[in-house]
Order: sequence, then C-alpha cells, then structure tokens
Amino acid sequence: MILVKDLRKSYGARAAVAGVSFEIKPGETFGLLGPNGAGKSTTIHLLGGLLRADSGSVAIAGQADPSRAEVRRRLGLAPQAVALYEDLSGAENLAFFGKLYGLGGARLRERVTWALEFAGLSDRAHDRLRTYSGGMQRRINLACALIHEPAAVLLDEPTAGVDPQSRNHLFENIEALKKLGLTILYTTHYMEEAQRLCDRVAILDQGKILALDTVDGLIAKHGGQAQVTAELERAPADAAALPGKLDGLTLRFASERPLEDVARLAQSGLAFRTLHVDRPDLEQVFLALTGRRLRD
Repeated sequence: MILVKDLRKSYGARAAVAGVSFEIKPGETFGLLGPNGAGKSTTIHLLGGLLRADSGSVAIAGQADPSRAEVRRRLGLAPQAVALYEDLSGAENLAFFGKLYGLGGARLRERVTWALEFAGLSDRAHDRLRTYSGGMQRRINLACALIHEPAAVLLDEPTAGVDPQSRNHLFENIEALKKLGLTILYTTHYMEEAQRLCDRVAILDQGKILALDTVDGLIAKHGGQAQVTAELERAPADAAALPGKLDGLTLRFASERPLEDVARLAQSGLAFRTLHVDRPDLEQVFLALTGRRLRD
C-alpha cells in the first residue's frame, strides 16, 4: 500500500531523514517510533506530499509522488499540530475538509454525521472549536483526516497532550479503523502505544531506521534477557551452584528462559518465598538502540 525507498531530506547540513526505506502492507498498522527530533514528522510530511524529498521515492497504492492531488485523495493526514479552524464548529470543520476532497450534498452530510459519531462529539457538533478541550480537538483532528474515506491514514503523534479518557477513545478509534481495513502509519514516542496498536514497528533515530520488526521480534532480537528476583525460604547448601548472585536470601539472575530456570531450581529443592520476573519490553529495546541520554 505504501512503499518508501531510500528517502532523504536535509535542512542545511542536518539530515532529518537519511535513507529511510520501508513498506506498509494493505490493512497494516505500522508504527514509526523514535525520540523527539528523530525524523518522524519529516517522514510523515514527505509521505503526505507536504514536503519534497531531496532524493528517494514514495508510492501510495502504486502511484508515485504524493504531492499530486490524485495520490493525496488516497491519504488522510492527522498532523501533530491540530490543523483546524477555531472559529468554526466541529461540524463546519468536517464539512470544510470534506468539500476540499470533492464531497457535497447528501454524501457530505452522511460523512459529517459519521465523523462526529466516530469522534464521540455529536452532542458538540455546533459548538465552536475554541470551546473544545485538547482531547476533543485531537479527536476531531483525526475525524477530519477520515472524512473522505481514504485508503490509508497518516497519524503523527495523535495522542500528544490529551487526557486519559480521550487517549483511550483515540486508541479505540484506531483499532476500529484497523478492523475496517485501513492502512495506518502511526508515529509516536510512547512505547505502550506502539506495543498495543502496531503490527510492525520501525525504530527511527537521527533520520535512520535502526530496527524494523514485529514488537515480539524486536524484543527477541534487542531486548536482552529477563531479570529474575527471588526471595528464598532458606539459604541453599551450595550457593555457588546458583545461577546468579545471592544477597542474604535474595537471589538475582538473568535468563533467556526464566520459567524453565525457576522450575529447574525448584526441582533441585530450592524453596521460594516470593518470585518476580521482569521480562524485556519495547522500552528496553528502544533505549538499547537509541541510548539513554536526554533529548531536548
């Protein structure tokens, strides 16, 4: 559905996107995960035709150059900065964007009604946007990207700065879009969002893709071992035979197969008072690949 080959974009001496390539399959939710300044928004703008690449190519459903109107009609874009008109109502914003895509008459009214219901804002349809909360504006921002029924939608950090209720509503919206068969590109720097929503994830930093796989695949390749912490009932006769360090009655060790190792220890006669297994997750993968220094 979306094919990106060796995409590059620089601002002076700084390479914002430095040879990015990936393919998003029809109906897939594809995550672009990276720290602030990694190149996520620039990539989105290149895919949406808002910026021209220095080199490389973007194809949407086999059609090149997303700056062309006929290609843009296949896309919906919800930018990171809410791009709506504060003096118009929610319904008026939706109708405006629908008309830009050639909708009119009964079909436009149907789509506006659907979009308001989708955003959970039917009861606020005629209120000016300036009266909406940040979460409500995020929801209508997404709805405007969908008004013309695109085949693919580009979502640039769609939950930035929203309250927990609106965030959960947006998650449910995106999961509903996936069930409808839409192709989704989702940028975020929140690990739990990528882990919940995305079929595959590319980790982007300094304009380059560092890794690309399913969440489970990334964790298996880059997450490291699980960390086991066990409080023992009593000290073992031979502490040297244990797989890790014993501090008093607290045993700590790393393991590729923690449950198997714990079962083996129990069979050897070791008795546990408490047991905690800390498995690697996407955050550990992210930090392992991008580093732990602060990004401002």
